[in-house]
Amino acid sequence: MAQVQYYGTGRRKSSVARVRLVPGNGSIIINDREIADYIPFEALREVVKQPLVATETTGSYNVLVNVNGGGYTGQAGAIRHGIARALLQVDPEYRGTLKAAGLLTRDPRMKERKKYGLKGARRAPQFSKR
Repeated sequence: MAQVQYYGTGRRKSSVARVRLVPGNGSIIINDREIADYIPFEALREVVKQPLVATETTGSYNVLVNVNGGGYTGQAGAIRHGIARALLQVDPEYRGTLKAAGLLTRDPRMKERKKYGLKGARRAPQFSKR
């Protein structure tokens, strides 16, 4: 019989994470690497685990993640969002807990586009009086 899997897509900045939860021992695999090998900062590893800690499901599921785009922080935020969404599929009762912790909200902040006539999004060319 096929194993039960739960899916969630998380996004932050320009990062997109496709998360799969499989009943297991609590290992987190990101792009075929252990979380400790992939994310070099302990603080960001804690960010990734927040939804599991909030719902007290830390050792219950193996988390398999494909993530691309952005940097470490954006990817960690995207993975966190994806795990939270996947946990909703596991049990809709988690919604209140996850929502109160602010884990279901997609962070809408994006890089602002560069405008013509400027050197960046807002940076104007240097002014010269002469």
